[in-house]
Amino acid sequence: MMRFEGKSVIVTGGGSGIGRAAAIAFAEEGASVIVADLTEGADETAAMIGGAARAIRMDAGSEEDVIRTVALACEKYGGLDVMFANAGISGGMANIFDTSAELIAEVLRVNLIGPFLAIKHAAPRIVERGGGAIVLTASVAGLRSGAGSPAYSASKAGVINLAQVAAQQLSGSNVRVNAICPGLTETGMTKPVFDYARDAGKIDRVGRLNPLRRGAQPEELARAALFLASDEASYVNGQALAVDGGLSSSHAVTRQDYGKTAA
Repeated sequence: MMRFEGKSVIVTGGGSGIGRAAAIAFAEEGASVIVADLTEGADETAAMIGGAARAIRMDAGSEEDVIRTVALACEKYGGLDVMFANAGISGGMANIFDTSAELIAEVLRVNLIGPFLAIKHAAPRIVERGGGAIVLTASVAGLRSGAGSPAYSASKAGVINLAQVAAQQLSGSNVRVNAICPGLTETGMTKPVFDYARDAGKIDRVGRLNPLRRGAQPEELARAALFLASDEASYVNGQALAVDGGLSSSHAVTRQDYGKTAA
């Protein structure tokens, strides 16, 4: 499939995890990709892709950096068709009473102001190309409590609402805005959890709260993002797609394995 042949795509947070998997997948399907990240991972991802990619160091929560990144896509590829605003930080796991206002502000700056800036500066360029898509990375933590820290959860709830508001405010532009809501996924952010489980011989317990009984790999989230960015999702707009193994489909319950009955 070459769903993005001739398309220009920006992926923020493209230096690792979901962003890297998505950047590679976009390129494999014909896109020219701007890989944006605060770290040298951007250069590594671009090198993995080859000539169809350009790397740029950028802070997703900096308006100047977002403007530079969009300008680079327009300069190198003649415009912009897809923005995948994926960059984010975790903010740790402290509870409300142990979380500082400074930490909340920084998490919101990157995780919420970042997607806001991506929409603000990418959408007009996408409109110039006749339409396209913006995909934001939210989280199941933004759907309800229990999947992240107060700072992270609040920021991702804001991303979900931002996708809805942006979809409405871009009415008639042929620019769709949607969000993906990952569950537990093996990325740099969650690496300590997966590494600890492997070292302890307990990897089978990771993700056990969802019906699939496992965590996700970045490529699984990338495929969902590419679907929302593609013409296959041409009538999907203003939505938050949970990609979480079924975690958010239920309130917390005690489950039995399929085919087993209570003793």
